[in-house]
Amino acid sequence: MHLSELFDKNKFVVTVELPPPKGTEVQKTLDIAKSLKGIVDGINVTDNQRAIMRMSSLAFSHLIKYTGNEPIMQICCRDRNRIALKSDILGAGALGIKNLCLMTGDHTLVGDHPEAKPVFDIDSIQLIQLARKLESGRNISSNLSFSIGGVANPFSEPFDLQKIKLKKKVQAGATFFQTQPFFDHESILEFVDDVKEINARFLIGFTPLKSVKMIHFMNKYILTKPVPKPIAIRIEKSNNQALEGIKIVVELIKKIRDLTDKINGIHIMPLGLENHLPDILMKL
Repeated sequence: MHLSELFDKNKFVVTVELPPPKGTEVQKTLDIAKSLKGIVDGINVTDNQRAIMRMSSLAFSHLIKYTGNEPIMQICCRDRNRIALKSDILGAGALGIKNLCLMTGDHTLVGDHPEAKPVFDIDSIQLIQLARKLESGRNISSNLSFSIGGVANPFSEPFDLQKIKLKKKVQAGATFFQTQPFFDHESILEFVDDVKEINARFLIGFTPLKSVKMIHFMNKYILTKPVPKPIAIRIEKSNNQALEGIKIVVELIKKIRDLTDKINGIHIMPLGLENHLPDILMKL
């Protein structure tokens, strides 16, 4: 099912992120996906996230369909030129993949193959345009139809530039955005107020913090705004840091569930806590 159909029904959409395996042993991750059937509306399949080599998002998105879940295939611009990107989008359509999340992608220098040459033939806005042109059947024979989304960084500074980029993505054909993770309620309210003029649906991102070590890593390499000090202190003082991180995420999501006039759903990025996804979602 297209995510746009759920948005049109005003459903509070729940999506999660599952990375493909680093290898060909898929059963463990597929078992996690099976446990999420009926609980989530879509599973994002990452595309060599953080420039770390894994199985292709196209192949694993196809396997996710066999678990009874709806894949949201991520495609980034780092590893392929526009010819290869078009080829993968056509392949996704032929395999019955209906939802795409399109992004520019992290540079190869941050990944496990820093010597690899990055491509970046086009950027995320151009990739969205490219996918919509393929839908139109221009110069090809196709009956493609996708729900196309992108990524929003709530803490990009200056945020006015981020808003301009989001508006350009909407003009290019994006209909929804999944955000980078939030860790406090006030920042969520501020963000949804900032983007209320943008004609798209927003899924608010969350990541359970499983340890103080993870907080330090994310602050240094991933987040553009550090984890709030009260949250970091709460994790640090806990006897079970992973469970405390999960508890914080559940508390935050419960606080925003009633804001359906401003928020269209949630997106959970477990980052190593994939096995806990069913427990997190059942507590909501």
